[in-house]
Order: sequence, then C-alpha cells, then structure tokens
Amino acid sequence: MSFKQVMITGWQYLRAFAILYLCLIVGNLISTLLPFAIPGSIVGMLILFILLAFQIVPAHWAQPGCSILLKNMTILFVPIGVGIMNYYDLLSQQMIPILISCLASTLIVMIVVAISSNYVHKERPVVGVKPDEVSLPPEETLSSVIDNDKTKGNE
Repeated sequence: MSFKQVMITGWQYLRAFAILYLCLIVGNLISTLLPFAIPGSIVGMLILFILLAFQIVPAHWAQPGCSILLKNMTILFVPIGVGIMNYYDLLSQQMIPILISCLASTLIVMIVVAISSNYVHKERPVVGVKPDEVSLPPEETLSSVIDNDKTKGNE
C-alpha cells in the first residue's frame, strides 16, 4: 500500500469519526437546552439521520467509522454489563417487574407488527373498477399443468 493510499484511507476514517462525534457533541448541546430530559446521544443520532436522509452529508463519508463501530459493538457493551453488576442487589429485588415489563412489551410489539403487516400486505380492490369488471387471469387446473409437463418430458 503506497503512502498516498494510506493517507487517503486515514483521511476517510478521520472524516467519518469527525462527523459522528460532531453530531454527538451538537446533540449533547441541544439536549442541555431542551426543557425535557432526552439523552444527547439520541439527539445526535437524529441529527446524523437527518443529515444522511437529506443527503447533506454523503453516506460514504460516515460509512468507514460506522463499519468499525458495528464490527466492535459487542466489545462496546462490556463496560455497560460490568456497570450493571454494581446494581445487582437492586436488580435482583426488582427482577419480577423487569421480566413482566419485558415480556409484555415484547408481546405488544409482536401484536402491533402482526396487525400492521397484515394491513400492509392485504389484497386491495382496484380503484375505479366495479368488482364484476375486474378481469382475472385464466385459471389452469393442476392436472392440465401436470399433463403438459409430462408431454414435454416425452418429446
């Protein structure tokens, strides 16, 4: 790899992480100004989403940094897991309500997804056409299709 390629690759990673951290910093600043509590990281992700959705920032600019973070996501959750163990006694006392809320929210999400998926994928009538006027494709019986396949095999 030549020096020029190394510099270009380094610039791409620097640019990607600069975009990610600038969105995080701006999100933290905005969250301190808001009258209600919302994490700055969430506001930063919304800012990044808006920048990418409106193509203010090209997606290939943020892609190198995002791919590194996604590849190492499991390592990034280790400190959180260790930190939770500091509150083990509190969590063990509240385990039943935590499990009930997890199960209930999972069930609610599954029901909402099932209903919305059914609504999105249901068959809809053709607008402006009476039901009798809709032409349906000719139906072939299964036996005629099988017979045609047998005759093609013999030829």
